[in-house]
Amino acid sequence: MADTMNLEAAAYSAQGTPREKVALPGATFDGTVNLPVMHQAVKAYLANQRQGTHSTKTRGEVVGGNQKPWKQKGTGRARQGSTRSPNWVGGGTVFGPRPRKYTEIVPRQVRALARKSALNARAGEGAIVIIDAFQYDAPKTAKLQQLLARLDVASKKVLILTDGVKPNVYLSGRNMPGVQTLPYSDVSAYNILWSDVVLIESGAVGTALAPMAEKELSPVKVKKSTKAPAVEAAPGRKKEAAKAAAKSAAKKSAPAAKAAAKKSAPAAKKTAAKKAPAKKTAAPKKKGK
Repeated sequence: MADTMNLEAAAYSAQGTPREKVALPGATFDGTVNLPVMHQAVKAYLANQRQGTHSTKTRGEVVGGNQKPWKQKGTGRARQGSTRSPNWVGGGTVFGPRPRKYTEIVPRQVRALARKSALNARAGEGAIVIIDAFQYDAPKTAKLQQLLARLDVASKKVLILTDGVKPNVYLSGRNMPGVQTLPYSDVSAYNILWSDVVLIESGAVGTALAPMAEKELSPVKVKKSTKAPAVEAAPGRKKEAAKAAAKSAAKKSAPAAKAAAKKSAPAAKKTAAKKAPAKKTAAPKKKGK
């Protein structure tokens, strides 16, 4: 657990112009990070997303199988009473999943502590950024994209928390991969832990900043998200990977070798025909001998 401290966060304008750092309110950002509570809240959140509609049929629900497949004795085969028995292909399922609810109820105070712990964890990492105000007259994805590019977080998972419900901000980031927009009051511990960077509107945390009077900035080139680094194979599988690579290379080079062989075959035949000596024709036999 982190010590109680006064945490600060970097502040920017809605266009990405740096401002002075802002002291986060101590009531929420006091350095408390409770890992077991966060685990409980995230586990319950994921469990509550499950619909629980999976279902299998028992032998009593499968269609058919009312008639005994063969007589009890005299066939030499094992006795069977129905083709819908679980040991038959197409029969019923034993102990299969049935429709059920996965709902987990977490007390309100536990959810609040998990949310507070998640915010403190991100603040301790320096992953919380304060934005003075989101003043969007209309949805504009390019405007929000430029803000993330200037903050150098375009390739990360970003959570934007607004001061109340702001449909224009939500619609601006709705079709951006890796961006999630929520009101500050509706955020959960899972949403905060899902993100790499949290952008919070200043009014939501109680430190309202007056918007800066600035002109429209020139557009910035947006960096594309980089691919995740490849995981190194286990030592026992390196030889298999090398063999597979050699096989694929051989398959690729095989058609080219065949084509080259076909092209060289006629030339080889011509040279062989030139080098081979002409056969002597036998003299015709004279009649009477």
